[in-house]
Amino acid sequence: MPLLKSSAPVKGSALLKSSAPLKKLALLPAGARSKWLVLVLWLLLAGVAAPLGAQLIGAQSNDITQWLPRGAESTKALETGRDHFGIGDVLPASIVYSRPGGITADDTGKAERDRAAFARYGGTPPPLSPSGDGRALLLTVPLTMQGADGFTRLVDDVKAIRHDAHADAPAGLDVQVTGPAGAAADQSAVFGGVDGPLLLTTVAVVAILLIVTYRSPVLWLVPLLTVGISSSLANAVVYLLVKHAGLVVTGQSTSVLTVLVFGAGTDYALLLIARYREELRRHEDRHEAMRSALRRTLPAVVASATTVTLGLLCLLAARMNSTRGLGPVAAIGIVVALVSITVLLPALLVILGRGLFWPFVPRPVWTGPGEPESGPWGRVGAAVARRPRPVWLASAVALAACAIGALGLHSGLSPSEAFTGKPESVTGQTVLAAHYPAGSSAPLDIYADAARAEQVTAAVHGLPGVAAVSPAQTSGDRLRIQALLSDPPGSKAAEATVEHIRTAVHDTADPGALIGGSTAQSLDVADTTTHDERLVMPLVLAVVLLVLMVLLRSLVAPVLLLASVVLSFGAALGASVLLFRALGHPHSDESLPLMGFLFLVALGVDYTIFMMTRAREETARIGHSRGVVRALAVTGGVITSAGLVLAATFAALGVLPSVGMLQLGVLVAVGVPLDTLVVRTLLVPALALDIGPRLWWPGRPGPARIPGPRSTAAASTPEPDGVR
Repeated sequence: MPLLKSSAPVKGSALLKSSAPLKKLALLPAGARSKWLVLVLWLLLAGVAAPLGAQLIGAQSNDITQWLPRGAESTKALETGRDHFGIGDVLPASIVYSRPGGITADDTGKAERDRAAFARYGGTPPPLSPSGDGRALLLTVPLTMQGADGFTRLVDDVKAIRHDAHADAPAGLDVQVTGPAGAAADQSAVFGGVDGPLLLTTVAVVAILLIVTYRSPVLWLVPLLTVGISSSLANAVVYLLVKHAGLVVTGQSTSVLTVLVFGAGTDYALLLIARYREELRRHEDRHEAMRSALRRTLPAVVASATTVTLGLLCLLAARMNSTRGLGPVAAIGIVVALVSITVLLPALLVILGRGLFWPFVPRPVWTGPGEPESGPWGRVGAAVARRPRPVWLASAVALAACAIGALGLHSGLSPSEAFTGKPESVTGQTVLAAHYPAGSSAPLDIYADAARAEQVTAAVHGLPGVAAVSPAQTSGDRLRIQALLSDPPGSKAAEATVEHIRTAVHDTADPGALIGGSTAQSLDVADTTTHDERLVMPLVLAVVLLVLMVLLRSLVAPVLLLASVVLSFGAALGASVLLFRALGHPHSDESLPLMGFLFLVALGVDYTIFMMTRAREETARIGHSRGVVRALAVTGGVITSAGLVLAATFAALGVLPSVGMLQLGVLVAVGVPLDTLVVRTLLVPALALDIGPRLWWPGRPGPARIPGPRSTAAASTPEPDGVR
């Protein structure tokens, strides 16, 4: 039986053509001897990375400044409070004691004992504040966050305060610890799940899908082990950059890093293993099969990883500190996943041999350069080829109809809506609002010129939404005034009041005044996120377009592909809005559109890259129409599997009790299947077939060197038109 022995590279990507040494280096894992060297080096690397990566959780910086926009008025106010009044690193914990029948003497005694005991957290707290209805007492305990471990200590302090405040409470007395410090502690608990439920859920999801995909009792362990090592190594690299390069990492960053490495790494692994299995049917020697698989998959995988990495680095242009910090952390994860999957995984696959695929062991049986266009994806391709224009028109209309739902997106989560459950900070805020002005737990801080105290106070007094104004405090040439709002912190009504206060103070009292506090921060976050969306989204699109142009050496195809993924994102967002409402979370986090756009466009274009690089390869060999259909036929299974893995991996974010992370997981879990099953399966192939060879303008795939002898005329002569 004549077999395909040669492994000459197919003309394709310019990303790997520039350096012969780079090509040789990329093939080291497939060498008969070098594979062992690769394995030993990676085992040593994994041994060093594991203890370092485990320290990343402790290196997180979750203090408030990491979640605020650069240069915003509320951020400047926080800095002014720290520099002039020593309160920039202080968050208050509000303890509400309430009894429906009215506060008793025993209740007051309990609250006073707590007030004296809580002096150990930084001085005696202010006197108790009884409510006007006589049914509640309010105790405010200022907690400091100074030092590198300030936020960790604050969370521990809140836990201790909650324990002591609930202990020995008289029967019938309800005690709740809320306020900014309580909310910060509850938020910390959300991202504390990254090293527990999230990791376990992600591993379980990937393992189950790999078992279903490969139908092998052992093969799934190899990519899962490789991705696990990738995750540990990525954590180690990020940790070292935190310690020695000043990189800032938040709980959100580490959560996304874990999911991204597992999702993208498994995607790349599926593509490589699929091509390796294909080459094992052409080659007797598994080393030769892996070399051929690497040559053919590296351009697509490198282009995909480059697209995602550069897209993530576009976040460095954002003003939001948390958004900007996520970019390099996630980019590191993608690069580490790429290196692991293209170096360690090939070495493991070659070392373990064909038997790894048992019971479906691939044997060298093909006598021609191309595989038959059979199977379900071949039939889908043939159906699309019969009437391409109606197919892409119907697909585009269906996606556009879904995208209309995005008009119903309501951005902005109040503190009470930020959690999937009802932690104590949320229930406590409800109790506090029932007995005091709703903004009592988080007053606004107004900093201005000390000489303008009367003008500033007069400007704020009497404004709608302002419940009370405190006397001015001065420090040098600066004054501080606190304003209690009538509406809950972070609510739309409270944010509107902040805008009115800023206008009144800036116009009539002090143009240089700074209005801060949690509600002002919420307003600035919303405004800055809108700015970042308008800046970062076009940058990501430009990066994706440039990479596609380099990869496909075309102008027409990249523009159409980019339009398809943008349409897919709109459809995913619209469908997700309906799901958010069904799940009981009609409002979304301000960062959701930007984060969702980044992951769906940068990651979603992967599947189109995988298919179109194969289409270009096949077009050079058998002509445009047959090439597109064959590309869909041979990549359909692996791309669908990869999409399901990525969608399920992001869906694992739902185990975190954060509405923002849940919504991000839902959006990606909806968008990726749309991309794989509609855009890549119907829309893109139908467009490519309808446009014809002009898709590759100004270039056109020429005849490529094909591994092995050309056994058929169809394989040696490109087909100019139609599917034969």
